[in-house]
Amino acid sequence: MGKKKVLKQTESDLMQETKSIEDAVAKSSGSVVRKNAIVRKGQAFIDATYNNTRITITDENGNVLAWSSAGSLGFKGAKKSTPYAAAKVAETVIEKIKKTGLQDLIVYVKGIGQGRESAARGLANFGLNIVSIADITPVPHNGCKAKKPRRI
Repeated sequence: MGKKKVLKQTESDLMQETKSIEDAVAKSSGSVVRKNAIVRKGQAFIDATYNNTRITITDENGNVLAWSSAGSLGFKGAKKSTPYAAAKVAETVIEKIKKTGLQDLIVYVKGIGQGRESAARGLANFGLNIVSIADITPVPHNGCKAKKPRRI
């Protein structure tokens, strides 16, 4: 087979290649949110299930600024879905977005867990102006057929 020739790149070639890759990624993704960007209005998506509470903060275009969940804070088992855990999740999300300058917030609540109200209340307690609260919990319109009754 013979020997293979190994080409070595110079630093300028490597820098130019990485810059072109970064430009291509920025153009393909459409909108890129920078960490230092000032955002005045945003959206909060609260997902309160029976097992966990998750909060995601986005800008008006839907680009994620910060997120957190009760599980990521160290709550385990049944404690993840408690109102206390939801309040702590709201507190950590607020800490993450302090630098962005977010003031107005539209809150979308999804799910039927215990942390629904306390998560929204937690966002309001830390100085954010809540413009509106909408419930986007999915409701079935006579969807799948129910299981047959159990016979004992």
